[in-house]
Order: sequence, then structure tokens, then C-alpha cells
Amino acid sequence: MSIKNLFNHNYYEYCPRCSANLTMQHGYSNTLSRWVCKGCGEMLYNPDIKSDTDIVWICDNCDETLNLQKGFSEEHSEHKCTVCGYVNKIDSSEVFLSDGEYNRFLNDPYRGMSNDELLEIMQYEEVGFINNREDIVLVKKIDTDELYVKKILSTYNVSVYKFLAQHPVENMPRIFGVYEGKTFLVVIEEYIEGDLLSDIIARKTLKVAKAVDITKRLCVILEKLHSFDNPIIHRDVKPSNVIVDKRGDVYLLDFNVAKLYKEGEVEDTRLLGTIHYAAPEQLGYGWSASSVKSDVYSLGVLLNVMVTGKYPKEQRISGIVGDIVIRCVSMVPEERYSVGELIDVLGTVG
Repeated sequence: MSIKNLFNHNYYEYCPRCSANLTMQHGYSNTLSRWVCKGCGEMLYNPDIKSDTDIVWICDNCDETLNLQKGFSEEHSEHKCTVCGYVNKIDSSEVFLSDGEYNRFLNDPYRGMSNDELLEIMQYEEVGFINNREDIVLVKKIDTDELYVKKILSTYNVSVYKFLAQHPVENMPRIFGVYEGKTFLVVIEEYIEGDLLSDIIARKTLKVAKAVDITKRLCVILEKLHSFDNPIIHRDVKPSNVIVDKRGDVYLLDFNVAKLYKEGEVEDTRLLGTIHYAAPEQLGYGWSASSVKSDVYSLGVLLNVMVTGKYPKEQRISGIVGDIVIRCVSMVPEERYSVGELIDVLGTVG
């Protein structure tokens, strides 16, 4: 419904379900064929869409609205999408009866996968959620009882996962399966048993020597990622992405926001990372895109947090290690260490 504003002569449009002001929602336009209300999350369809049967037809491949396309008719048995060329079947027996049913279809992580891919995934039986997250699942391979981790990712770079599946890096989880659907990526990877660094330092901050040792071990992992012909930037080095096992070995997890380095990029295509740990260029500040120096920034923050429990801008480590942190977190990437240089300088800390 619409209500006229008598003061500025504009029309405000409201959600018929929750009465949220659609006009104030970022990106909304009444020229769109459909809109997900940011107030209640329901899918709303433009009433101007013409349909003899009140059905809104959506392309199964690119999600464009077919009703608005030239030549579309519900009387035909199929329609070729004029946007992507996909041939859609027009069958009223396969219509979703509610927005909820349609949204569940859209959010199905396995939608668009082949039968062979689904059969491979079915080899793993779900055991339970990790850290109460439905997108990170502990699974057991049915024929061997071995434990793995199944991740359901909406943010990812499939090229990174496929490359690392073929070129595993020591002290990072091995990747055993990469399956891309219409919207999500499902990854099967090695299960690493140990304590998250975030849990360790939540109990008690670390001595400088221990924090320096963990940082050097992470540097070794990152140096391998950075030394590929197409360097991989992790972009999310933080305590919750580091595991320390019972032997004291250190593992770096999660490639969710990792990217392949491209020389000459001015800005990342997608600005991703964790606040406080992400380098300024990851968040759109500065004159360049993410580079291998972005991971060094995160290492500097992490080193400081392990010892003080605080970010460098709040409280910095004293002495030579504090000076090392300051160089790591320089706003100018060129002024930071490389991971190799950082290994060397940390080696001088007595």
C-alpha cells in the first residue's frame, strides 16, 4: 500500500506484512520486480507484474522475473530466459505455494549440484554443529568413521578452494571435496582437533615468548601461501581462525575470504575481513587492493592481542616486540614487513 506525504508530495511505500517503510530501505525501488523486506524478511512482488494466474515465474538459472520478458506466456510449456538463455519449464504443478517454501528452495545449499556431487556428499553423515553454527558441521565418513568438517559457504572464492585442494599447505586443513551449487559452496575438509586460540587467550593472555612462537609458525604457513605463482592472501588471520593442538602445533583455518593476488588492482572487488584485524586496504581505505602485506597487518594485531588482550590502538606491547607490531600495522603496506622478514626479526627477540 502507499501513503502520500502531504509535506513533500512524495509517496512512501510500506510492507503489507510488517508495515516497514520500504522506501527507506537501501536499494529499494518500486520499479523492481521483487524485493525482500528488510523488516520481516519476506519476499514482496511488484503488483504491476501481469499474470493470468497470480503466479510469478522466476528463471531457475539467473533468478530474473520471466513474466516481464518479451514473449513470455503461461500458456507455453517452456520459456527461454532473455537474460541468460536458460530454457525454463512452465508447469503450474511445480509452483511454490508460499514465500517461505520458495525461500527454503533458494537457501538449499545443494541446489544446482549434479547427482554425482550429491552422492559424494552423502558419503558423510552429519554428527553435529561446530560452535553451534549450522554452516560448520562435524561429519563422519560412513565407510571409515573418520571425522571431517563440512562447511556451507555463501562467501567464498571457489578458485582458491580448488587450488588448495590440489596444492595442500602444511598446517592448514586438507580439502577433500569442493561442491558448488547455485548459491553456496559446500567444502569437505580435514578435522583438526585442538583449542581455538581465541579460547586460549580468553582464559589467559600469553607470555611474549609463546606469542612470538605462534606468530612465527603462522608466518611459515602464510609464506607458503604467498609463494605460489599466484599468491593467495588469507585476509582473515585472527584468534578464532587459529587452532593449537595438544602437541603445540599451530594450524591456520578458513579460506572463506581468501583471494588470489592480482598485481595492479586498485581496490578489492569485495571488501571483506574482520574489523580490527583486517588491513585498511581490505576495508576500502588506501590506494591499493589487498596484498600479501595485508596478512602481515593481521599478524601484528594478533601478536599484540595474544600478549595484552587488546588491539594495538588500545594498548601496545612494550619494548622491541611493540616496535615490531607498530611496523606490521602501518597504514602504508610498503612499510610493513614481508612474512619472511617478520620471521627473521622475531627470531632476534630473546
